[in-house]
Amino acid sequence: MRLGLAILIALHGAIHLIGYREWSKLAAAGQPSDRTLVPLSPTGSRVFALLWLAALLVLLAAAALCALRRDAWGALALSGVLLSQGLIVLAWPQAKFGTLVNVLILLAIVSAAKHARFHHEVDSEIRALLARPAEPHASSVEPSELERLPAPVRTWLEASGVVGRERAQTVRLRQRGELRTSPDAAWMPAEAEQYFSVDEPAFVWKVTTKMMGILPIEGRDKYAAGKGQMLIKAASLVSLVDAADEKIDQGAMLRFLGEIVWFPSAALRPYIAWESIDATSAKATMRHAGKVASAVFMFDPQGRVVGLQAERYLGGGADAKLTPWSVSCSDWRTFRGIQIPSQGEVLWKIESGSFSYYRWEILDVEHNPPAFSGLGG
Repeated sequence: MRLGLAILIALHGAIHLIGYREWSKLAAAGQPSDRTLVPLSPTGSRVFALLWLAALLVLLAAAALCALRRDAWGALALSGVLLSQGLIVLAWPQAKFGTLVNVLILLAIVSAAKHARFHHEVDSEIRALLARPAEPHASSVEPSELERLPAPVRTWLEASGVVGRERAQTVRLRQRGELRTSPDAAWMPAEAEQYFSVDEPAFVWKVTTKMMGILPIEGRDKYAAGKGQMLIKAASLVSLVDAADEKIDQGAMLRFLGEIVWFPSAALRPYIAWESIDATSAKATMRHAGKVASAVFMFDPQGRVVGLQAERYLGGGADAKLTPWSVSCSDWRTFRGIQIPSQGEVLWKIESGSFSYYRWEILDVEHNPPAFSGLGG
């Protein structure tokens, strides 16, 4: 999409060569011009021609910077668009159709600015999350800590490889997948990064996708201080979802609880209590910031998490109702010595049946990563 925009800016800039040539001829002939809203003398035509040339050069430079993904392209393109539109207004009868292209480029400039602001704000949230006080040196998981746990949970932690390893205090992971907004909607490819604080439970999840393969969509889901918020924007301009209430809080809290499968040592944190159900399942209850959320974890004979189930609010607002929600795991990988579920899907159980809305694959997980430097755009 960036390349397509660069080509559009370059072509629009090249068209300004027509204006340069036309008014250069009038100036060379020494004839006054009545083709503009304000009549021009031969000297005025010469200046007018040079301004068309200046717009050409500025827009071509902006196109090059855009293609090279340089941040300065937006400011340069804005200068070119303003100059171009001023020339078009003066030469309106002949040049009015160039306004449409200027509007398209202006929308792209605004979208890029909003995109940069969105990423800056999310990066700030991530820095704040990772800057929370933590133990100076994360202690290792001791075998004795597992004794109080239900048998399947104990087997899971032993099989995952966390015993004897440094426990996670912060986590960074990358994932890709597919998501959709309704059972009949098309799947959209997605890429996401997620950051967790474990001592004080919190996360920030940032995702990018494209609707119909064209319209860029970016979203941020977060949980911090017992509060959740979901934000989804189209082309960084239009908010499709901006939800934050007690029902969103519950969903975000459940999400954190379910996602400890990617940093299993969190199962030992004091804010999570385990209750035995049977040989292959156990109930986890998370208490944090005066709120409670529970989910049932299911395990296979090898001690791997194969899924979890809970009652979660579908959406937010007055119409949101508790709905059966589940995660299933279909593959497992070892990252830096820790075995975790690496593929799976997330589903709602609605009146019409099972609605799978997110298929995920973990690409990388890092526990206690170095300082965050920013994801950029």
